[in-house]
Amino acid sequence: MRPEPLLKLLQSVQIQNLYPDEILIIDGSTNNKTELVLNENQFENLHYFLVDDQNRGLTRQRNFGINKVGKTIKVVCFLDDDTVLEPNYFENLLETYNQFPNALGVGGYICNETKWEKASDNYIPKINEFYFDGWKRKDGSRFILRKKLHLDSDCPPGFSSSFSHGRSVGFLPPSDKIYQVEQLMGGVSSFRKSVFETFSFSTYFEGYGLYEDADFTLRVAKTGKLYLNTAAKLNHYHAASGRPNQYYYGKMVVRNGWYVWRVKNPNPIFKDRLKWHTITILLTIIRFNNTFTSSNKKEAFTESLGRIAGWWSLLFNKPK
Repeated sequence: MRPEPLLKLLQSVQIQNLYPDEILIIDGSTNNKTELVLNENQFENLHYFLVDDQNRGLTRQRNFGINKVGKTIKVVCFLDDDTVLEPNYFENLLETYNQFPNALGVGGYICNETKWEKASDNYIPKINEFYFDGWKRKDGSRFILRKKLHLDSDCPPGFSSSFSHGRSVGFLPPSDKIYQVEQLMGGVSSFRKSVFETFSFSTYFEGYGLYEDADFTLRVAKTGKLYLNTAAKLNHYHAASGRPNQYYYGKMVVRNGWYVWRVKNPNPIFKDRLKWHTITILLTIIRFNNTFTSSNKKEAFTESLGRIAGWWSLLFNKPK
């Protein structure tokens, strides 16, 4: 349902230093606008599939697409339709597999969302800063509060702690280095095709599929190595269309977050359980406070209601 962003993505693919052997568009639209755009703009090696209700939804569409991948393909790359690639994206992504033959998956690096500054090796960050590998950035209010309450993640970016609520790969700096991780963002990821002989995307994550990438990559990381190459750069523009309403989103944040936590830590000890619930409630309070402090008051309020409903639902209907 996002034909204009998709066209911009494909135009950035068109000027790649290394052009894909195959491009699969798995369209879950309920109209023909995406198909019309693709008919008007031809791209080499592109194959278009419009899925029905049975295969609609992020994880179902990915599994559908994997089954359509050509037999000679060795690496499968996934891209969200609201991304735009730097010209050497695929070249740098695939070079990672050459440098690390044990890699099962490699992620690209979103470079337009955060402002980083180079810092000294011995730099001591302020309470409102996050520092990693010689780089610093402003920290969000939720992380500042978590640090004050000793609830910050005890793992490097891209790794999930035993109580979850970690820092994503978005907290890795633009160093042009390659970092080992156990989580990748699904819309900027790639995997060896052989991975899909064992793994598929979980259909628990219906529709928008929030955190489906964390679930998939945490499972894959238990069997081999995943990396993120910060030199494989792209931009993410967060197209609003195609996203769920804020109440449903808030509910997914909590319920899907619980599900992913248990993928990493199926039998958490009491301390981990206490931390997960404490952070979940804390983040809900912060989001509810946005009702009074942000410009999008209605969205903040309805998302907060969704988070509250999602948390209470865990008492009698845990995700399976």
